Amino acid sequence: MRLYAILLQTMKDQVRIVPPNSFKNESHWYPKALNATIHPMVNFFLNLNKTRIVSRYCHMHPLVDKEKLTELLSYQCKYFLWSGADLFNATSEDGNRQMVVIENNSCPSGQKSMPLVDDNKEDGSHRLLIERTFKHYLKPKKGVPKLEGALAVIYDKNHMETSGYASVMADVFNEDVFLIEYFDDQENSHIKVENGVFYVLHNGDWVALRAMFRYVTQKPWNRLPLQSRTKILNPIVACLAGGRNKMVAAKAYDLFNSELEQYGLKINIPETIWDISKAEIPLWVKRLGGHAVVKIPYSNAGQGVYTITNQQELDAFMETDIPYERYIVQSLIGNYNWSSRSKEGKYYHVGTIPNKNGETYVADIRLMLSSTAEGIKPLCIYSRRALKPLSQDLDDSSDSWSMLGTNLSIKLGQNDWGSDTNRLMLMDRRDFNKLGIGLDDLIEAYIQTVLSTIAIDKMCVNLYNSKGKFRMKLFKSLNNDATLLNEILQ
Repeated sequence: MRLYAILLQTMKDQVRIVPPNSFKNESHWYPKALNATIHPMVNFFLNLNKTRIVSRYCHMHPLVDKEKLTELLSYQCKYFLWSGADLFNATSEDGNRQMVVIENNSCPSGQKSMPLVDDNKEDGSHRLLIERTFKHYLKPKKGVPKLEGALAVIYDKNHMETSGYASVMADVFNEDVFLIEYFDDQENSHIKVENGVFYVLHNGDWVALRAMFRYVTQKPWNRLPLQSRTKILNPIVACLAGGRNKMVAAKAYDLFNSELEQYGLKINIPETIWDISKAEIPLWVKRLGGHAVVKIPYSNAGQGVYTITNQQELDAFMETDIPYERYIVQSLIGNYNWSSRSKEGKYYHVGTIPNKNGETYVADIRLMLSSTAEGIKPLCIYSRRALKPLSQDLDDSSDSWSMLGTNLSIKLGQNDWGSDTNRLMLMDRRDFNKLGIGLDDLIEAYIQTVLSTIAIDKMCVNLYNSKGKFRMKLFKSLNNDATLLNEILQ
C-alpha cells in the first residue's frame, strides 16, 4: 500500500492542474528581471512596425531587395512557429560588423529574463506567444476533423517559464490546463499515445489532449512522434530539421542562402564543415588554423560544444566518450589574435564595453520570436556573458570555454538543471549599455533570426511528401547518424 501511495504522489508531481486566474508574475521571472525597467531603445525596437524596419534596413543595406524583405518578414511558418536564435556581435579586421547566427533553437527559453515592456501587462510576452501563435495554430482547418480534449504544457526543464505558459493558456482559453513533466530516461507511465492522440493519466482516468505546448528539449524525438493528431507546438520536425539539430540547420542555411543571394540577403553563420567523423576532426581543426569549434549536432543548453584553441583542448575532446557518429566543425570567433581565418576572413568578438579594469567579455544575444497571422514578430531579448574576460593572447594552458561559452544552464543531475544568473545581462537601463549595441544591431539580429527561422521551416516542409508523410530516406541522406536515427520515435 505504501508503494502504491508513493506511486500516486509521483504521478501527482508529474501532472498538475493549472486553473485560470492563477498567474503570479513573481513565480515566472528571475527577480533581477522582474524588478528591472526595460531600456527605452529596446522598447522602441519591439514596437517598430514592419514598414519602418524594412525602410531602415534597406537604407543601411542599399543592395537589399525591399519587396523581398517585406515578403520574408510577412512569412507564416508551417512547422517552426516558435524560435530563439543565439547571435554573436562580431566584426572583421576591416571593421565590417555582423550579427552572426550561432544556432536557432526550437522551443527556446527567454521569458524569465525579459523585463516587462508594459507595466500594466503582468504576464508579459508569455501572452503574446499564446494569443498570437498558439491560439492561431489551433484554429480548425478545413477538412480536418476537430479533436476534443484538454490543453497541456509539457516540459523537461525550465519550470519557471513553462508554468507561466500554462497559467496564461488557462486565462486565454478560460479552462484548466495540464502542466506535465516529461523527462528523458524516466518512467513516463502518466502519458500514452493511441491512434495519434496523447492522453494524460489524471485521478485514475486517461484524459485526451487536443493540443500541447511543448518545452521538451532533451532528445525530444525519442518521446514525441513525428506525426500526431494532438497538435504540438513546436512539432517534433522543427527540432530534427534544425531547431535542435545543428547538422541539418547548417544545410538548411546553406540552401536558403542560395535563394537569398539574388536579393542581397544572407544568413550570417561561421564557416561550417558538416558530416565529420570523430577521426577527421583534427584535420579540420588544423585546416582552420588550430582554432575551431566542434559540436555534437543534437545537444543543447550549452552541452556538446567544444572550443579548441590548443592541443590540450583537442586531446581532451578526442578522449571524450560520445555515442554519436557525426559532428560539425565551425570557424571559431574569438579575439582578433586567435580567431579562425575562414573563407570570408577573420571575424572576432566585439564584446562588451570594457569595465573599469579595461576587460571585455564575450556576450551573445538571444532573440525569441514567433510566427503570427501578420508575419514573424519578436517576443523578447536577453544577453549572456562569458565567465572570464577575453585575453589578447593565449597559451597552452588557456581555458577558451571560460572566455567564449555564454550559456547559463548548469546540469546538476540527470533531470536537474540550474542557471548561472550572475552572467545574465538584461535589456534594461543598467545592462543594455554595456553591450555596445544600438538600434541597427537589434534590427540586424531580428532579421538574422527571421531568415534562419524560415530556412529551418522550409527544411521542415521539404521533409514531408505531398501526402503528409515524413520522408525518412531524405532525412537519412541529410543526417546519416545511426545513433540519432535509432532514437527517433516514428
